[in-house]
Amino acid sequence: MSVRSAGAPRTELIADTALALLAERGMRGLTHRAVDEAAGLPQGSTSNHARTRLALLEAAVRRQAEREADVLVPAGLPDPAAGRDHLAAGLALALHRFLAGEHRRLLVSRYELALEATRRPELRTYYDAAGAQFREPLTAVLRAAGSPTPERHTLSLVAWCDGLMFSCVAGSYHATTPTEEDLRVAVGELLRGMLPA
Repeated sequence: MSVRSAGAPRTELIADTALALLAERGMRGLTHRAVDEAAGLPQGSTSNHARTRLALLEAAVRRQAEREADVLVPAGLPDPAAGRDHLAAGLALALHRFLAGEHRRLLVSRYELALEATRRPELRTYYDAAGAQFREPLTAVLRAAGSPTPERHTLSLVAWCDGLMFSCVAGSYHATTPTEEDLRVAVGELLRGMLPA
């Protein structure tokens, strides 16, 4: 199991370990005791930082959003003034970073948290708020790029990206990792239906 170094702040170590457990064992494998053991912490440490299961899940959602942002930062949000091709290239880079290498497990923990949020309304609110920090900037980029319906186009683009990532990580294409160029072409095809030339 891959977690951050012991030198990381304890709250970060606990949340990173929770994400690793979710990816490796699923929701049933995530317990306070399992986090303590996997992180090499004294028994009761996780309970001191996250007293309830909901608090532990909220910490995992928060850390999930932080780690996904770390993956996306090098790709950055493309400059909408640079045109559709530039936007497609930026989105392809972000998708490829998630699909190639160690970030695939981060997607698995995201799917576990998303499914749990469908069963826990109190987590759903927290999960949706974390997701809004990614959707809102994308809506702004699409609006600036000339989308006549940026909210609807954001939904379509996010749904397409989520579906592609799920298919390539946990679905019927789990053994397939599209190249960055393949992704650029595919995103470009999608954007041509949304944005003016």
